[in-house]
Amino acid sequence: MAGIVTAPSVTAVLRRHAENRPEKEAAAFVTDPVREDGAQWLTYAELDARARGLAVRLRLAGVGPGDRAVLLYPAGLGFVTAFLGCLYAGVVAVPSSLPGRYRHERHRVRRIADDAGATAILTDTPTRGDVEEWLAEEGLGHLPLMATDDGAGPAPDAWTMPSTDHTTLAVLQYTSGSTGDPKGVMISHGNLLHNTAHIADVLKLDDTTRGGGWIPHFHDMGLMGLMLPPLMTGSATVLMSPSTFLKRPHLWLRMIDRFDIHYSAAPDFAYEVCSRRVTDAQAEGLDLSRWRHAVDGSEPVRAAVLDRFHRKFADHGLRADALAPCYGMAEATLFVSGAIDGPPRSLQVDADLLERNEFRPVADADQAGRDVVGCGPPRGAEVRVVDPDTLRPLPEGGVGELWLRGPVVGHGYWGRDATNEADFRATTAEGDTGYLRTGDLGALYQGEVYITGRIKDVLNLRGRNLYPQDIEHELRVQQPELGNLVGACFSVPGLGGNGQDDVLVVTHEVRGIKDEERLRELATGMRLTVAREFGAPVGAVLLLRPGGVRRTTSGKIQRSAMRELFRTGALQPTYAEYQPDLLPAVPDEETVGA
Repeated sequence: MAGIVTAPSVTAVLRRHAENRPEKEAAAFVTDPVREDGAQWLTYAELDARARGLAVRLRLAGVGPGDRAVLLYPAGLGFVTAFLGCLYAGVVAVPSSLPGRYRHERHRVRRIADDAGATAILTDTPTRGDVEEWLAEEGLGHLPLMATDDGAGPAPDAWTMPSTDHTTLAVLQYTSGSTGDPKGVMISHGNLLHNTAHIADVLKLDDTTRGGGWIPHFHDMGLMGLMLPPLMTGSATVLMSPSTFLKRPHLWLRMIDRFDIHYSAAPDFAYEVCSRRVTDAQAEGLDLSRWRHAVDGSEPVRAAVLDRFHRKFADHGLRADALAPCYGMAEATLFVSGAIDGPPRSLQVDADLLERNEFRPVADADQAGRDVVGCGPPRGAEVRVVDPDTLRPLPEGGVGELWLRGPVVGHGYWGRDATNEADFRATTAEGDTGYLRTGDLGALYQGEVYITGRIKDVLNLRGRNLYPQDIEHELRVQQPELGNLVGACFSVPGLGGNGQDDVLVVTHEVRGIKDEERLRELATGMRLTVAREFGAPVGAVLLLRPGGVRRTTSGKIQRSAMRELFRTGALQPTYAEYQPDLLPAVPDEETVGA
Protein backbone atom coordinates (compact mmCIF):
# COMPACT_ATOMS: atom_id res chain seq x y z
CA MET A 1 0.00 0.00 0.00
CA ALA A 2 2.64 2.48 -1.10
CA GLY A 3 -0.05 5.09 -1.79
CA ILE A 4 -0.85 5.29 1.90
CA VAL A 5 2.75 5.79 3.03
CA THR A 6 3.42 8.49 0.45
CA ALA A 7 0.36 10.51 1.49
CA PRO A 8 1.22 13.56 3.61
CA SER A 9 -1.31 12.74 6.35
CA VAL A 10 -4.23 10.57 7.40
CA THR A 11 -6.47 13.55 6.67
CA ALA A 12 -5.28 13.69 3.07
CA VAL A 13 -6.06 9.98 2.56
CA LEU A 14 -9.59 10.34 3.92
CA ARG A 15 -10.25 13.47 1.89
CA ARG A 16 -9.21 11.58 -1.24
CA HIS A 17 -11.71 8.81 -0.45
CA ALA A 18 -14.48 11.37 0.18
CA GLU A 19 -13.84 12.89 -3.23
CA ASN A 20 -13.42 9.61 -5.15
CA ARG A 21 -16.08 7.42 -3.46
CA PRO A 22 -18.43 9.78 -1.62
CA GLU A 23 -21.45 7.44 -1.48
CA LYS A 24 -19.55 4.33 -0.48
CA GLU A 25 -20.32 2.95 2.99
CA ALA A 26 -17.40 3.78 5.27
CA ALA A 27 -18.31 3.02 8.88
CA ALA A 28 -21.05 1.13 10.67
CA PHE A 29 -22.01 0.72 14.30
CA VAL A 30 -23.86 -2.52 14.96
CA THR A 31 -26.28 -2.87 17.87
CA ASP A 32 -27.71 -6.22 16.80
CA PRO A 33 -26.47 -8.04 13.67
CA VAL A 34 -29.51 -10.32 13.71
CA ARG A 35 -31.97 -7.47 13.16
CA GLU A 36 -32.35 -5.80 9.77
CA ASP A 37 -32.29 -2.38 11.42
CA GLY A 38 -29.47 -3.33 13.79
CA ALA A 39 -26.75 -1.19 12.16
CA GLN A 40 -26.19 2.51 11.48
CA TRP A 41 -23.99 3.48 8.51
CA LEU A 42 -22.09 6.56 7.43
CA THR A 43 -20.71 7.08 3.92
CA TYR A 44 -17.33 8.61 3.19
CA ALA A 45 -19.05 11.87 2.24
CA GLU A 46 -20.98 11.94 5.52
CA LEU A 47 -17.89 11.16 7.60
CA ASP A 48 -15.92 13.83 5.79
CA ALA A 49 -18.63 16.48 6.18
CA ARG A 50 -19.01 15.78 9.90
CA ALA A 51 -15.25 15.83 10.44
CA ARG A 52 -14.87 19.12 8.58
CA GLY A 53 -17.77 20.67 10.49
CA LEU A 54 -16.29 19.66 13.84
CA ALA A 55 -12.87 20.94 12.80
CA VAL A 56 -14.37 24.36 12.08
CA ARG A 57 -16.24 24.30 15.39
CA LEU A 58 -13.05 23.48 17.29
CA ARG A 59 -11.24 26.35 15.60
CA LEU A 60 -14.04 28.82 16.47
CA ALA A 61 -13.93 27.57 20.08
CA GLY A 62 -10.23 28.40 20.27
CA VAL A 63 -9.03 24.78 20.12
CA GLY A 64 -6.28 24.83 17.53
CA PRO A 65 -3.46 22.78 16.03
CA GLY A 66 -1.38 21.04 18.65
CA ASP A 67 -3.98 21.41 21.42
CA ARG A 68 -5.12 18.21 23.10
CA ALA A 69 -8.80 17.21 23.21
CA VAL A 70 -9.88 14.30 25.41
CA LEU A 71 -12.52 12.13 23.72
CA LEU A 72 -15.05 10.65 26.16
CA TYR A 73 -17.54 8.62 24.14
CA PRO A 74 -19.45 5.38 24.43
CA ALA A 75 -18.91 2.93 21.60
CA GLY A 76 -20.42 4.28 18.40
CA LEU A 77 -20.00 6.46 15.35
CA GLY A 78 -19.83 9.60 17.52
CA PHE A 79 -16.29 8.69 18.49
CA VAL A 80 -15.30 7.99 14.87
CA THR A 81 -16.42 11.42 13.68
CA ALA A 82 -14.93 13.19 16.73
CA PHE A 83 -11.58 11.48 16.22
CA LEU A 84 -11.47 12.39 12.54
CA GLY A 85 -12.66 15.91 13.36
CA CYS A 86 -9.63 16.35 15.60
CA LEU A 87 -7.29 15.20 12.81
CA TYR A 88 -9.04 17.53 10.34
CA ALA A 89 -8.41 20.41 12.79
CA GLY A 90 -4.80 19.52 13.54
CA VAL A 91 -5.90 18.94 17.15
CA VAL A 92 -4.27 16.05 19.00
CA ALA A 93 -6.90 13.42 19.81
CA VAL A 94 -6.72 11.86 23.27
CA PRO A 95 -9.04 8.80 23.28
CA SER A 96 -10.05 7.62 26.75
CA SER A 97 -12.46 5.30 28.44
CA LEU A 98 -15.45 6.95 30.09
CA PRO A 99 -14.94 7.88 33.75
CA GLY A 100 -17.06 4.91 34.87
CA ARG A 101 -18.54 4.21 38.28
CA TYR A 102 -15.50 3.15 40.29
CA ARG A 103 -13.09 5.53 41.93
CA HIS A 104 -9.96 4.11 40.28
CA GLU A 105 -11.60 4.38 36.84
CA ARG A 106 -12.62 8.00 37.41
CA HIS A 107 -9.21 8.95 38.78
CA ARG A 108 -7.48 7.33 35.82
CA VAL A 109 -9.36 9.53 33.35
CA ARG A 110 -8.50 12.56 35.51
CA ARG A 111 -4.83 11.60 35.33
CA ILE A 112 -5.07 11.33 31.54
CA ALA A 113 -6.61 14.79 31.25
CA ASP A 114 -3.97 16.26 33.57
CA ASP A 115 -1.06 14.48 31.91
CA ALA A 116 -2.17 15.49 28.41
CA GLY A 117 -2.69 19.13 29.41
CA ALA A 118 -6.18 18.90 27.93
CA THR A 119 -7.60 22.01 26.29
CA ALA A 120 -11.11 20.63 25.79
CA ILE A 121 -13.31 17.61 26.48
CA LEU A 122 -15.44 16.16 23.67
CA THR A 123 -18.42 13.87 24.23
CA ASP A 124 -21.96 13.21 22.95
CA THR A 125 -25.33 14.42 24.20
CA PRO A 126 -26.45 11.23 26.01
CA THR A 127 -23.15 11.11 27.92
CA ARG A 128 -22.80 14.84 28.61
CA GLY A 129 -24.51 14.80 32.02
CA ASP A 130 -22.23 12.06 33.37
CA VAL A 131 -19.15 13.83 32.04
CA GLU A 132 -20.25 17.15 33.59
CA GLU A 133 -20.67 15.42 36.94
CA TRP A 134 -17.20 13.89 36.65
CA LEU A 135 -15.63 17.23 35.69
CA ALA A 136 -17.16 18.90 38.74
CA GLU A 137 -16.14 16.03 41.02
CA GLU A 138 -12.53 16.20 39.82
CA GLY A 139 -12.26 19.99 39.85
CA LEU A 140 -12.01 20.20 36.05
CA GLY A 141 -15.03 22.40 35.50
CA HIS A 142 -12.82 25.01 33.84
CA LEU A 143 -12.26 22.76 30.80
CA PRO A 144 -14.59 23.51 27.85
CA LEU A 145 -17.01 20.64 27.26
CA MET A 146 -18.44 20.12 23.77
CA ALA A 147 -21.20 17.69 22.81
CA THR A 148 -20.32 17.12 19.18
CA ASP A 149 -23.73 15.74 18.15
CA ASP A 150 -25.91 18.62 19.38
CA GLY A 151 -26.42 20.10 15.91
CA ALA A 152 -24.62 23.32 16.81
CA GLY A 153 -21.77 22.82 14.39
CA PRO A 154 -21.02 25.35 11.64
CA ALA A 155 -21.10 24.51 7.95
CA PRO A 156 -18.18 22.32 6.86
CA ASP A 157 -17.47 24.56 3.84
CA ALA A 158 -15.44 26.92 6.04
CA TRP A 159 -12.87 24.17 6.68
CA THR A 160 -9.32 24.43 5.40
CA MET A 161 -6.70 21.67 5.41
CA PRO A 162 -4.34 22.07 8.39
CA SER A 163 -0.60 22.07 7.84
CA THR A 164 0.23 18.44 8.66
CA ASP A 165 2.87 15.97 7.55
CA HIS A 166 4.36 12.69 8.74
CA THR A 167 5.92 14.33 11.80
CA THR A 168 2.72 16.03 13.01
CA LEU A 169 1.36 14.63 16.25
CA ALA A 170 -2.05 13.02 15.70
CA VAL A 171 -2.87 11.00 18.83
CA LEU A 172 -1.86 10.58 22.42
CA GLN A 173 -2.53 6.86 22.86
CA TYR A 174 -2.64 6.22 26.58
CA THR A 175 -1.39 2.80 27.52
CA SER A 176 -3.64 0.59 29.58
CA GLY A 177 -0.91 0.39 32.17
CA SER A 178 -0.51 -2.10 35.01
CA THR A 179 -0.19 0.70 37.56
CA GLY A 180 -2.06 3.91 38.23
CA ASP A 181 0.27 5.95 36.04
CA PRO A 182 -1.08 6.09 32.47
CA LYS A 183 1.40 7.29 29.85
CA GLY A 184 0.46 8.87 26.54
CA VAL A 185 2.33 7.51 23.53
CA MET A 186 2.91 10.25 20.96
CA ILE A 187 1.65 8.84 17.64
CA SER A 188 2.22 10.93 14.51
CA HIS A 189 0.45 10.89 11.16
CA GLY A 190 3.50 9.07 9.79
CA ASN A 191 3.18 6.37 12.46
CA LEU A 192 -0.49 5.84 11.54
CA LEU A 193 0.26 5.72 7.81
CA HIS A 194 3.09 3.20 8.16
CA ASN A 195 1.10 1.03 10.59
CA THR A 196 -1.85 0.89 8.20
CA ALA A 197 0.42 0.12 5.24
CA HIS A 198 2.03 -2.80 7.10
CA ILE A 199 -1.34 -4.22 8.18
CA ALA A 200 -2.76 -3.82 4.69
CA ASP A 201 0.23 -5.52 3.07
CA VAL A 202 0.26 -8.45 5.47
CA LEU A 203 -3.52 -9.02 5.50
CA LYS A 204 -3.87 -8.23 1.78
CA LEU A 205 -6.40 -5.47 2.39
CA ASP A 206 -7.90 -3.34 -0.37
CA ASP A 207 -11.06 -1.31 -0.87
CA THR A 208 -13.18 -4.49 -0.87
CA THR A 209 -11.96 -6.09 2.38
CA ARG A 210 -13.89 -4.98 5.44
CA GLY A 211 -12.55 -5.05 8.97
CA GLY A 212 -14.05 -4.48 12.38
CA GLY A 213 -14.89 -5.84 15.78
CA TRP A 214 -15.79 -4.92 19.35
CA ILE A 215 -12.42 -3.86 20.83
CA PRO A 216 -12.81 -0.49 22.64
CA HIS A 217 -12.19 2.51 20.39
CA PHE A 218 -9.73 4.00 22.90
CA HIS A 219 -7.54 0.87 22.80
CA ASP A 220 -4.70 0.66 20.30
CA MET A 221 -6.04 -2.55 18.74
CA GLY A 222 -9.49 -1.03 18.36
CA LEU A 223 -8.38 2.33 17.01
CA MET A 224 -5.20 1.56 15.04
CA GLY A 225 -6.16 -2.01 14.14
CA LEU A 226 -9.90 -2.16 13.46
CA MET A 227 -11.10 1.39 12.84
CA LEU A 228 -8.43 3.20 10.84
CA PRO A 229 -7.00 0.60 8.39
CA PRO A 230 -10.33 -0.16 6.64
CA LEU A 231 -11.07 3.57 6.35
CA MET A 232 -7.63 4.35 4.97
CA THR A 233 -7.76 1.54 2.42
CA GLY A 234 -11.14 2.78 1.19
CA SER A 235 -13.14 -0.18 2.49
CA ALA A 236 -15.41 -0.11 5.55
CA THR A 237 -15.04 -0.57 9.30
CA VAL A 238 -17.84 -2.33 11.18
CA LEU A 239 -17.88 -1.70 14.92
CA MET A 240 -19.70 -3.13 17.92
CA SER A 241 -19.83 -2.28 21.62
CA PRO A 242 -17.57 -4.30 23.95
CA SER A 243 -20.53 -4.73 26.31
CA THR A 244 -22.55 -6.34 23.52
CA PHE A 245 -19.81 -8.91 23.03
CA LEU A 246 -19.43 -9.59 26.76
CA LYS A 247 -23.17 -10.10 27.21
CA ARG A 248 -23.76 -12.07 24.00
CA PRO A 249 -20.45 -13.17 22.47
CA HIS A 250 -22.12 -14.97 19.58
CA LEU A 251 -23.18 -11.61 18.15
CA TRP A 252 -19.54 -10.84 17.31
CA LEU A 253 -19.49 -13.91 15.08
CA ARG A 254 -22.90 -13.04 13.63
CA MET A 255 -21.58 -9.59 12.79
CA ILE A 256 -18.58 -11.09 10.97
CA ASP A 257 -20.91 -13.28 8.94
CA ARG A 258 -23.63 -10.76 8.10
CA PHE A 259 -21.35 -7.84 7.22
CA ASP A 260 -18.81 -9.92 5.28
CA ILE A 261 -15.89 -8.96 7.51
CA HIS A 262 -12.52 -9.99 6.10
CA TYR A 263 -10.55 -9.51 9.30
CA SER A 264 -11.33 -8.99 12.96
CA ALA A 265 -9.20 -9.07 16.08
CA ALA A 266 -9.58 -9.77 19.78
CA PRO A 267 -7.53 -10.70 22.84
CA ASP A 268 -7.01 -14.38 23.57
CA PHE A 269 -9.69 -14.47 26.26
CA ALA A 270 -12.38 -13.56 23.69
CA TYR A 271 -11.72 -16.71 21.67
CA GLU A 272 -11.95 -18.74 24.87
CA VAL A 273 -15.22 -17.04 25.81
CA CYS A 274 -16.71 -17.91 22.42
CA SER A 275 -15.61 -21.53 22.73
CA ARG A 276 -17.20 -21.87 26.16
CA ARG A 277 -20.33 -19.73 25.93
CA VAL A 278 -21.61 -19.82 22.35
CA THR A 279 -24.24 -22.55 22.20
CA ASP A 280 -25.01 -24.79 19.26
CA ALA A 281 -28.36 -23.05 18.88
CA GLN A 282 -26.69 -19.64 18.76
CA ALA A 283 -24.23 -20.88 16.13
CA GLU A 284 -26.85 -22.53 13.93
CA GLY A 285 -26.58 -21.27 10.35
CA LEU A 286 -23.40 -19.31 11.07
CA ASP A 287 -21.03 -18.99 8.09
CA LEU A 288 -17.46 -17.99 8.96
CA SER A 289 -15.91 -19.13 5.70
CA ARG A 290 -15.27 -15.55 4.55
CA TRP A 291 -13.47 -14.59 7.78
CA ARG A 292 -9.93 -14.63 6.42
CA HIS A 293 -7.98 -13.36 9.44
CA ALA A 294 -9.00 -13.97 13.06
CA VAL A 295 -6.25 -11.97 14.75
CA ASP A 296 -5.36 -12.99 18.31
CA GLY A 297 -3.25 -10.49 20.22
CA SER A 298 -3.02 -7.95 23.07
CA GLU A 299 -2.24 -10.68 25.62
CA PRO A 300 -0.39 -14.03 25.65
CA VAL A 301 -1.78 -16.36 22.96
CA ARG A 302 -2.47 -19.92 24.07
CA ALA A 303 -2.42 -22.82 21.63
CA ALA A 304 -5.17 -24.68 23.49
CA VAL A 305 -7.50 -21.69 23.14
CA LEU A 306 -6.95 -21.43 19.39
CA ASP A 307 -7.40 -25.17 18.98
CA ARG A 308 -10.69 -25.16 20.92
CA PHE A 309 -11.98 -22.19 18.95
CA HIS A 310 -11.19 -23.83 15.62
CA ARG A 311 -12.76 -27.15 16.63
CA LYS A 312 -15.87 -25.35 17.88
CA PHE A 313 -16.47 -23.45 14.64
CA ALA A 314 -14.80 -25.56 11.94
CA ASP A 315 -18.20 -26.92 10.91
CA HIS A 316 -19.29 -23.32 10.38
CA GLY A 317 -16.59 -22.68 7.79
CA LEU A 318 -13.80 -21.37 10.02
CA ARG A 319 -10.49 -22.27 8.41
CA ALA A 320 -7.50 -23.27 10.53
CA ASP A 321 -5.27 -20.86 8.63
CA ALA A 322 -7.59 -17.96 9.48
CA LEU A 323 -6.33 -17.99 13.09
CA ALA A 324 -3.56 -15.41 13.26
CA PRO A 325 -1.50 -14.91 16.46
CA CYS A 326 0.07 -11.46 16.36
CA TYR A 327 2.28 -9.25 18.51
CA GLY A 328 2.07 -5.51 18.85
CA MET A 329 1.91 -2.65 21.31
CA ALA A 330 0.75 0.95 21.59
CA GLU A 331 4.33 2.21 21.71
CA ALA A 332 4.79 0.83 18.18
CA THR A 333 1.44 2.29 17.03
CA LEU A 334 0.22 -1.32 16.99
CA PHE A 335 1.46 -3.99 14.59
CA VAL A 336 4.89 -5.64 14.96
CA SER A 337 4.57 -9.26 13.83
CA GLY A 338 1.93 -11.73 12.73
CA ALA A 339 1.58 -15.42 11.91
CA ILE A 340 -0.59 -15.02 8.84
CA ASP A 341 0.53 -17.71 6.43
CA GLY A 342 -0.89 -21.08 7.46
CA PRO A 343 -2.38 -22.46 10.68
CA PRO A 344 -0.94 -21.24 14.01
CA ARG A 345 2.35 -22.78 15.02
CA SER A 346 3.32 -23.63 18.58
CA LEU A 347 6.41 -25.23 20.06
CA GLN A 348 6.83 -27.39 23.10
CA VAL A 349 9.75 -25.62 24.74
CA ASP A 350 11.99 -27.13 27.41
CA ALA A 351 10.61 -25.57 30.61
CA ASP A 352 13.81 -26.00 32.62
CA LEU A 353 15.89 -24.23 29.98
CA LEU A 354 13.26 -21.52 29.64
CA GLU A 355 13.74 -20.73 33.34
CA ARG A 356 17.37 -20.04 32.41
CA ASN A 357 16.39 -17.82 29.47
CA GLU A 358 17.04 -20.40 26.76
CA PHE A 359 14.39 -21.08 24.13
CA ARG A 360 14.75 -24.67 22.87
CA PRO A 361 12.13 -27.17 21.75
CA VAL A 362 11.97 -30.35 23.82
CA ALA A 363 14.34 -33.09 22.78
CA ASP A 364 11.62 -35.68 22.14
CA ALA A 365 7.86 -35.80 21.87
CA ASP A 366 7.43 -37.55 25.23
CA GLN A 367 9.19 -34.80 27.16
CA ALA A 368 6.89 -32.35 28.91
CA GLY A 369 7.39 -28.73 27.94
CA ARG A 370 5.75 -25.36 27.86
CA ASP A 371 3.59 -24.67 24.82
CA VAL A 372 4.55 -21.31 23.24
CA VAL A 373 2.69 -19.92 20.24
CA GLY A 374 4.60 -18.29 17.42
CA CYS A 375 3.54 -14.72 16.54
CA GLY A 376 5.06 -14.81 13.08
CA PRO A 377 8.04 -13.01 11.56
CA PRO A 378 8.64 -9.29 12.20
CA ARG A 379 6.65 -7.34 9.64
CA GLY A 380 6.02 -3.91 11.06
CA ALA A 381 9.37 -3.17 12.73
CA GLU A 382 12.92 -4.38 13.10
CA VAL A 383 13.12 -6.70 16.13
CA ARG A 384 16.17 -7.53 18.24
CA VAL A 385 16.37 -9.66 21.38
CA VAL A 386 18.59 -8.04 23.99
CA ASP A 387 19.74 -9.05 27.47
CA PRO A 388 17.91 -6.47 29.62
CA ASP A 389 20.78 -6.30 32.13
CA THR A 390 23.92 -6.32 29.95
CA LEU A 391 22.21 -4.74 26.89
CA ARG A 392 23.97 -7.25 24.64
CA PRO A 393 22.03 -8.62 21.67
CA LEU A 394 21.30 -12.33 22.03
CA PRO A 395 21.65 -15.01 19.36
CA GLU A 396 18.71 -17.01 18.06
CA GLY A 397 17.13 -19.00 20.88
CA GLY A 398 18.14 -16.57 23.60
CA VAL A 399 15.31 -15.20 25.73
CA GLY A 400 15.59 -11.49 26.41
CA GLU A 401 13.80 -8.18 26.03
CA LEU A 402 12.38 -7.37 22.62
CA TRP A 403 13.73 -4.10 21.19
CA LEU A 404 12.02 -2.47 18.20
CA ARG A 405 13.08 0.08 15.60
CA GLY A 406 11.26 1.54 12.62
CA PRO A 407 8.74 4.14 11.40
CA VAL A 408 5.87 2.61 13.39
CA VAL A 409 7.59 3.32 16.73
CA GLY A 410 5.96 6.28 18.46
CA HIS A 411 7.81 9.45 19.37
CA GLY A 412 7.92 8.74 23.09
CA TYR A 413 5.65 9.36 26.05
CA TRP A 414 4.09 12.80 26.31
CA GLY A 415 6.03 14.99 28.74
CA ARG A 416 8.49 12.30 29.86
CA ASP A 417 11.85 13.22 28.40
CA ALA A 418 13.94 11.20 30.86
CA THR A 419 11.86 8.05 30.31
CA ASN A 420 11.95 8.55 26.55
CA GLU A 421 15.73 8.72 26.47
CA ALA A 422 15.93 5.33 28.18
CA ASP A 423 12.94 3.59 26.59
CA PHE A 424 12.55 5.06 23.09
CA ARG A 425 16.19 5.80 22.22
CA ALA A 426 17.88 2.76 23.75
CA THR A 427 21.39 1.75 22.72
CA THR A 428 22.83 -1.75 22.81
CA ALA A 429 26.19 -2.53 24.42
CA GLU A 430 27.60 -2.57 20.88
CA GLY A 431 26.51 1.01 20.24
CA ASP A 432 23.54 0.26 17.97
CA THR A 433 20.97 2.91 18.88
CA GLY A 434 17.44 4.19 18.30
CA TYR A 435 15.49 1.26 19.76
CA LEU A 436 12.26 1.05 21.74
CA ARG A 437 12.55 -1.13 24.84
CA THR A 438 9.26 -3.01 25.02
CA GLY A 439 9.47 -4.62 28.45
CA ASP A 440 8.33 -7.85 26.78
CA LEU A 441 10.36 -11.02 27.06
CA GLY A 442 10.68 -13.34 24.12
CA ALA A 443 12.87 -14.97 21.53
CA LEU A 444 13.46 -15.06 17.80
CA TYR A 445 13.46 -18.66 16.66
CA GLN A 446 13.72 -19.66 13.00
CA GLY A 447 12.74 -16.12 12.07
CA GLU A 448 9.57 -16.01 14.16
CA VAL A 449 8.72 -14.00 17.28
CA TYR A 450 7.81 -15.96 20.41
CA ILE A 451 6.57 -14.05 23.47
CA THR A 452 7.30 -15.58 26.87
CA GLY A 453 6.18 -12.86 29.29
CA ARG A 454 6.69 -9.38 30.74
CA ILE A 455 9.88 -8.45 32.58
CA LYS A 456 8.01 -6.85 35.46
CA ASP A 457 5.73 -9.88 35.86
CA VAL A 458 8.37 -12.63 35.91
CA LEU A 459 8.42 -14.45 39.24
CA ASN A 460 11.90 -15.08 40.57
CA LEU A 461 11.31 -17.77 43.19
CA ARG A 462 14.31 -19.46 44.78
CA GLY A 463 16.47 -18.62 41.79
CA ARG A 464 13.96 -19.82 39.20
CA ASN A 465 12.16 -17.65 36.63
CA LEU A 466 8.46 -18.56 36.41
CA TYR A 467 5.81 -16.89 34.31
CA PRO A 468 2.56 -15.95 36.08
CA GLN A 469 0.35 -16.53 33.05
CA ASP A 470 1.49 -20.17 32.95
CA ILE A 471 0.46 -20.70 36.57
CA GLU A 472 -2.87 -18.92 36.09
CA HIS A 473 -3.67 -20.98 33.01
CA GLU A 474 -2.74 -24.30 34.64
CA LEU A 475 -4.93 -23.53 37.63
CA ARG A 476 -7.95 -23.06 35.36
CA VAL A 477 -7.14 -26.26 33.48
CA GLN A 478 -6.93 -28.39 36.62
CA GLN A 479 -9.56 -26.64 38.76
CA PRO A 480 -12.86 -26.58 36.82
CA GLU A 481 -14.46 -24.36 39.47
CA LEU A 482 -12.30 -21.49 38.28
CA GLY A 483 -13.96 -21.73 34.86
CA ASN A 484 -13.38 -18.81 32.52
CA LEU A 485 -12.79 -16.32 35.33
CA VAL A 486 -9.41 -14.67 35.81
CA GLY A 487 -6.60 -14.82 38.32
CA ALA A 488 -3.42 -12.94 39.10
CA CYS A 489 -0.20 -14.44 40.45
CA PHE A 490 2.62 -12.29 41.82
CA SER A 491 5.42 -12.44 44.34
CA VAL A 492 5.95 -10.45 47.54
CA PRO A 493 8.84 -10.40 50.03
CA GLY A 494 8.66 -13.00 52.75
CA LEU A 495 8.78 -11.92 56.40
CA GLY A 496 8.21 -8.29 55.46
CA GLY A 497 11.28 -8.21 53.21
CA ASN A 498 13.93 -9.06 55.82
CA GLY A 499 16.23 -10.89 53.45
CA GLN A 500 13.94 -13.86 52.94
CA ASP A 501 13.07 -15.29 49.54
CA ASP A 502 10.07 -13.85 47.73
CA VAL A 503 6.93 -15.92 48.08
CA LEU A 504 4.14 -16.58 45.62
CA VAL A 505 0.65 -15.14 46.07
CA VAL A 506 -2.19 -16.66 44.05
CA THR A 507 -5.43 -14.75 43.63
CA HIS A 508 -8.36 -15.94 41.56
CA GLU A 509 -12.00 -15.10 41.05
CA VAL A 510 -14.65 -17.70 41.90
CA ARG A 511 -18.38 -17.72 41.32
CA GLY A 512 -21.22 -19.50 43.07
CA ILE A 513 -19.24 -21.23 45.86
CA LYS A 514 -20.25 -20.10 49.34
CA ASP A 515 -19.58 -23.17 51.46
CA GLU A 516 -16.39 -22.51 53.42
CA GLU A 517 -15.30 -26.15 53.37
CA ARG A 518 -15.60 -26.26 49.60
CA LEU A 519 -13.59 -23.04 49.32
CA ARG A 520 -10.93 -24.54 51.59
CA GLU A 521 -10.74 -27.64 49.38
CA LEU A 522 -10.40 -25.48 46.29
CA ALA A 523 -7.59 -23.42 47.85
CA THR A 524 -5.80 -26.62 48.86
CA GLY A 525 -6.17 -28.01 45.35
CA MET A 526 -4.71 -24.82 43.92
CA ARG A 527 -1.69 -25.08 46.21
CA LEU A 528 -1.14 -28.69 45.16
CA THR A 529 -1.43 -27.81 41.46
CA VAL A 530 1.24 -25.12 41.75
CA ALA A 531 3.53 -27.37 43.79
CA ARG A 532 3.12 -30.35 41.43
CA GLU A 533 3.34 -28.49 38.10
CA PHE A 534 5.83 -25.75 38.99
CA GLY A 535 7.62 -26.94 42.12
CA ALA A 536 6.81 -23.68 43.89
CA PRO A 537 5.31 -23.23 47.35
CA VAL A 538 2.40 -20.81 47.68
CA GLY A 539 2.53 -18.17 50.39
CA ALA A 540 -1.11 -17.14 50.10
CA VAL A 541 -4.26 -18.06 48.20
CA LEU A 542 -7.03 -15.48 47.94
CA LEU A 543 -10.37 -16.35 46.35
CA LEU A 544 -12.18 -13.24 45.13
CA ARG A 545 -15.61 -12.36 43.86
CA PRO A 546 -16.02 -11.91 40.08
CA GLY A 547 -14.44 -8.60 39.17
CA GLY A 548 -12.05 -8.78 42.11
CA VAL A 549 -8.96 -9.13 39.91
CA ARG A 550 -7.96 -5.69 38.66
CA ARG A 551 -7.77 -5.49 34.87
CA THR A 552 -7.04 -2.80 32.32
CA THR A 553 -9.71 -1.39 30.02
CA SER A 554 -8.66 -3.96 27.40
CA GLY A 555 -8.85 -6.90 29.80
CA LYS A 556 -5.16 -7.32 30.66
CA ILE A 557 -4.47 -8.48 34.20
CA GLN A 558 -2.88 -5.75 36.34
CA ARG A 559 -0.55 -7.88 38.43
CA SER A 560 1.43 -4.93 39.76
CA ALA A 561 -1.77 -3.26 40.93
CA MET A 562 -2.93 -6.52 42.53
CA ARG A 563 0.41 -6.81 44.35
CA GLU A 564 -0.02 -3.32 45.77
CA LEU A 565 -3.62 -4.01 46.83
CA PHE A 566 -2.42 -7.17 48.57
CA ARG A 567 0.43 -5.39 50.33
CA THR A 568 -1.91 -2.69 51.67
CA GLY A 569 -4.58 -5.16 52.74
CA ALA A 570 -7.09 -3.65 50.29
CA LEU A 571 -8.25 -6.94 48.73
CA GLN A 572 -11.50 -8.35 50.09
CA PRO A 573 -11.42 -12.11 49.52
CA THR A 574 -14.36 -14.39 50.08
CA TYR A 575 -11.82 -16.89 51.38
CA ALA A 576 -8.08 -16.67 52.02
CA GLU A 577 -5.21 -18.71 53.40
CA TYR A 578 -2.00 -16.94 54.40
CA GLN A 579 1.46 -17.99 55.39
CA PRO A 580 1.34 -16.76 59.04
CA ASP A 581 4.29 -14.35 58.85
CA LEU A 582 3.86 -13.27 55.24
CA LEU A 583 3.32 -9.52 55.50
CA PRO A 584 2.36 -7.09 58.26
CA ALA A 585 -0.62 -5.83 56.23
CA VAL A 586 -2.12 -9.35 56.04
CA PRO A 587 -4.39 -10.52 58.90
CA ASP A 588 -2.67 -12.79 61.38
CA GLU A 589 -5.24 -15.58 61.12
CA GLU A 590 -4.17 -18.45 58.92
CA THR A 591 -7.61 -18.71 57.38
CA VAL A 592 -9.96 -15.82 56.81
CA GLY A 593 -13.51 -16.26 55.54
CA ALA A 594 -15.90 -13.49 54.63
